[in-house]
Amino acid sequence: MRPRCIALLVGVASLLGAGSASADDLRPSGKLLLTGGVTTVEGSGGGGLSSWATITGYATRDGVGANVHATRVELPDYQFRAYGAAVGLFDRIELSYTRQDFNTQGTGAKLGLGRGFTFHQDVVGVKVKVLGDAVYDQDTWVPQVAVGAQYKNAAKAPIVAALGGQDDDGIDYYVSATKVLLAQSMVVSGAVRATKANQTGLLGFGGPGGEDDYSLQFEGSAGLLLSKRLLVGGEYRSKPNNLGLKEDDWWDLFAAYAVSKNLSVTAGYADLGTIATFKGQRGLYLSLQAGF
Repeated sequence: MRPRCIALLVGVASLLGAGSASADDLRPSGKLLLTGGVTTVEGSGGGGLSSWATITGYATRDGVGANVHATRVELPDYQFRAYGAAVGLFDRIELSYTRQDFNTQGTGAKLGLGRGFTFHQDVVGVKVKVLGDAVYDQDTWVPQVAVGAQYKNAAKAPIVAALGGQDDDGIDYYVSATKVLLAQSMVVSGAVRATKANQTGLLGFGGPGGEDDYSLQFEGSAGLLLSKRLLVGGEYRSKPNNLGLKEDDWWDLFAAYAVSKNLSVTAGYADLGTIATFKGQRGLYLSLQAGF
């Protein structure tokens, strides 16, 4: 593991004894179904595209939760896969790891990379809840707030450089706020991300001409709880265009179903716009999460 990755986790142990967020007498029963979110394509707890302020797993402040997850997105010219694991510590700290594979399939030959050429990326994340409780603070409009960081390492350094990317690794930083409105059966979440990543980092970081500055991007989710097991909604995520390849913003529509507290299934339709000059990258995705 690289030093920059290790640095993200330095000090986490000291936070474990630093207290906990406020809660009420509902806590002993654990979190409600789906209120902890599912898993993003980068491994953090949230929607499919947007990181939430919630901590993964169903453990409360007195326990530890964890999950394993896998996501697959089928696009007209590409195929995306992600799989990994995450741990939630005392409803305060989240640690995650995800491996991403982006298969160019037949498009790889058209791009001069070879049929089936696959970009890989490792993402190591840490998230810390700093304020509020998304579910149990129903008598206030104050949301749950968390800060997070994700170290990303793209595996194809020569291709990244040929595209104009400045680096094959980088760190995203984000602040997220999430609120579950039980009376309205709604979940709303928004985040601001500081990033240099191209296509979330799969195509490296920064752009040609020495462009290596962070930009602020928005990501948000809104969902309606149709039942205690079913959440439907949509997401939007803005993205930088460092490489000049018309990197579009992303959006999706999704339905997440909790089979039980140990298993959830998310299906949806995602519009990822233009990727590496190929337009109209829209398709279905499926994500599975198993844990406790």
